[in-house]
This record gives sequence, structure tokens and C-alpha cells, in this order.
Amino acid sequence: METEFADFYAAHFPSLCKQLYAYTGDRGEAQELVQEAFSRGWAHWPKIRGYDDPAAWVRTVAWRLAVSRWRRARRAFAFLAGQREEPAVPPPDPAHVALVAALATLPPNHRRAIVLHYLADVPVAEIAASERVADGTVKSWLHRGRTALAVQLGERTAR
Repeated sequence: METEFADFYAAHFPSLCKQLYAYTGDRGEAQELVQEAFSRGWAHWPKIRGYDDPAAWVRTVAWRLAVSRWRRARRAFAFLAGQREEPAVPPPDPAHVALVAALATLPPNHRRAIVLHYLADVPVAEIAASERVADGTVKSWLHRGRTALAVQLGERTAR
């Protein structure tokens, strides 16, 4: 009986996989569905082998499994779509976008000094220590960075 089923499996597995692949569009899923259908067929093989076309039984089971998976996936997707409410995120402020773009044009040391001093409120002495430069160098970077930002952002005077 095992040899008979093994021969039946070998004869019909490739063609059933092709049919389910055409239906599902996913080769791995098609193979999985056909494999599951054959395993169910093995459990009922004494009865199925007496049918006129046992492959039709396996094909029908595989197709029903595919439809069942599709329905479950559709229900799950609908459920999840109803569960998550996308938070309303306002669009970025044009001034913020312009500032980020202008900062990107600065040399890295000027940009780092500007961000640390004006956005993170780090004192000049601390920036100088972390960068291993003199306080005056950091002050120079801040001045040059502000001047470049003023030009980039179209301001007339820089502080």
C-alpha cells in the first residue's frame, strides 16, 4: 500500500503543484497546499485508492485549502485594518525642512557645533572639550555656521 501511494504521489505531485501555482501565484504556497492535500489523502488512502480518479480528490482538497487560506488571510487583513488607526501626523514645517537642508550644506564641524550649541544647549566649553579644540575654535565654527545659515536661509543679519 505504501509503494502504491508513493507511486501515486510521484506521478501527480508535479502537475498538481503547477495547477495550484497558477491559482495562488506563489510556488512555495502551492507546494505546501499540495503536500497537505497528499498527507490528508494518505490518511484516507484505503478509501481514496478505490475512486475512479484519486488525483481529483487530492486536487479538490488542495484547492479547498487554498480558498480557505485566502479567506482566512482576507479576514485577518480586514480585522487588522480595522484595528490600527493611523495617527495623524502633520506635514513637516517648511522652515524646519529649510533648516535641515541648510545645515546639510555646512562643513561637518560647523554643523556639529551649531546643532550641539543651539539645539542641544551644550555650552561652548563642553563642545570644545569633546571636539578637542580651543573654545575660540568652537566660537569661530558657530560664527561661520550662523553666517552660512543666514545666507542659505535668506536672512539679512546673523547673530
